[in-house]
Amino acid sequence: MKGYVQVYTGNGKGKTTASLGLTLRALGAGLSVFIGQFLKNGDYSEIKMLEKMKSILEKDQLLEIRQYGEPRFIKQNPSPADVESALKGWKEIQSAVLSGHYNLVIAEELNVALKMKLIPLEEVLALIQAKPGDVELVLTGRYAPDSIIEAADLVSEVQEIKHYYQQGIQGRTGIEK
Repeated sequence: MKGYVQVYTGNGKGKTTASLGLTLRALGAGLSVFIGQFLKNGDYSEIKMLEKMKSILEKDQLLEIRQYGEPRFIKQNPSPADVESALKGWKEIQSAVLSGHYNLVIAEELNVALKMKLIPLEEVLALIQAKPGDVELVLTGRYAPDSIIEAADLVSEVQEIKHYYQQGIQGRTGIEK
């Protein structure tokens, strides 16, 4: 199977949800998946469920989920710990893509990490070029740079029309987190 580069970007809700849908589809087809979540470190419902799913995978099937963030939201300038976490994650994503072990590699919030200058854009573009032909690479997050959009094979922009967050509704367990 030929692998492509997919980008899910925009200010609307659904980028992570799209990548998790791909994860379920890939796992159901017997493929191996690596998910790296930048700027996140927490007890998200999808992580709990994916960890439970590991017990029912086929013998040679892999599912790895990693988080590369500090347990707080970055509002202004990233701290040295933020940079260290992101760079560690970036090295793991590169390794996963080139390892030959995973059919689908998802880099959640990578575009935001790029905007915050936590990861060098040139290295992401180089990985896209070096990606083995049978690996599907998915990059999510707002602010996808034009060069990433140009390098990708599929780009979907999730546009917010209306969101209850604007009315003060916080993320709900099982729906947004």
